[in-house]
Amino acid sequence: MLKSEDLIPNNFDINEYFKAHRIGQLLDVLDENAQVSKFYHEPDYAVDPNKKTPYVAETKLDDLTRLHYLVRKRKVTTILEFGVGHSTRIFGNALKDNSNKYLSEIKSLGMIRRNNIFECHSIDNSNEWINKCRNEINEDQINYHFFHFTEVAISTFNDRVCTYYQNLPNISPDFIYLDAPHQFYVNGAVRGLSTAHKDRMPMSADILAFEHFLQPGTLICVDGRGANSRFLKTNLQRDWAYFYSEDWDQHFFELQEAPLGIYNKNLINFSLGDDYYKRISQS
Repeated sequence: MLKSEDLIPNNFDINEYFKAHRIGQLLDVLDENAQVSKFYHEPDYAVDPNKKTPYVAETKLDDLTRLHYLVRKRKVTTILEFGVGHSTRIFGNALKDNSNKYLSEIKSLGMIRRNNIFECHSIDNSNEWINKCRNEINEDQINYHFFHFTEVAISTFNDRVCTYYQNLPNISPDFIYLDAPHQFYVNGAVRGLSTAHKDRMPMSADILAFEHFLQPGTLICVDGRGANSRFLKTNLQRDWAYFYSEDWDQHFFELQEAPLGIYNKNLINFSLGDDYYKRISQS
C-alpha cells in the first residue's frame, strides 16, 4: 500500500522547506517569502493549442517543492522526466544535493549498481523548449542534466489509442516524472482518433512499454493527467501501489516487490530502508 505520509510526512512544513532549500531563488521567483499553495488556471488553459509559454513558476511552487523533497528524501539517483520545464531545474538541484551528500557513501558500499548515477534525463518533442530550459540551468548543475529531443506519435497499446515518444533514453530510473507530451503536439491519428481536441486528454503509454525493466522501489509521479493515470493503473501488470492526492492533484505509483537480487536490494536498503519493506508487507 501507499499513503500520503509514505511520501510526505504529515508534519512537513512546505513553506519552511521552500525557504530552507532556496527553491524561489532556484526558479527566479523574486519573492522569497511567497506562500506555497495550490493555484488553479481557467478550464481551457492547459488545452489551448496556441499557448506557447510554460506555466509561470509561481503557480507551481507547491508541486515543485514537493518534487524536490521527494528526490532528496528517497535518495533518488536517476530521473526520467517526460517534458522539460521548471521541474527540470528542481531535479538537477536535488540530484546535485544528493550527489554531494551520498556519492562517497555509495562508492564505499561497493555493491550498488547504478550506471547513470545522479543524472536527470529529460524528454521533449520541442527543441525550442529544450534549448530554453538548458539555457536557464545554472552552470554548477549542468552536469546533472541530459536532454533528449524526439517526436511523439499516436499509436495503440492493446488496441487502445495512446501516444509514444519515438526514442527513449536507455536508462534505468528510480524516479519517473510524467508531465508530457502536450496533447496537441502529437503526430498522426488512429482511425480518425487523436488527442488533438480540447475535450480529449493526454494518454501516454511509454511507461507500459518498459515496465518490466523497472526495479522494485521505483516511484512514478504523474502531475495531474487523471485519465492518463487511470490508463496506467489499468494496464500496469506488476505489483504497483497507487496513491492519488486530491489536494496535490498528483498520482503516485510505487513498485512494491521483493528485490530482484543483491544489487537492487542494496539500493533499496540505501535509499528507502525499512519503511519500504514495511509497505510491501502490508500490500
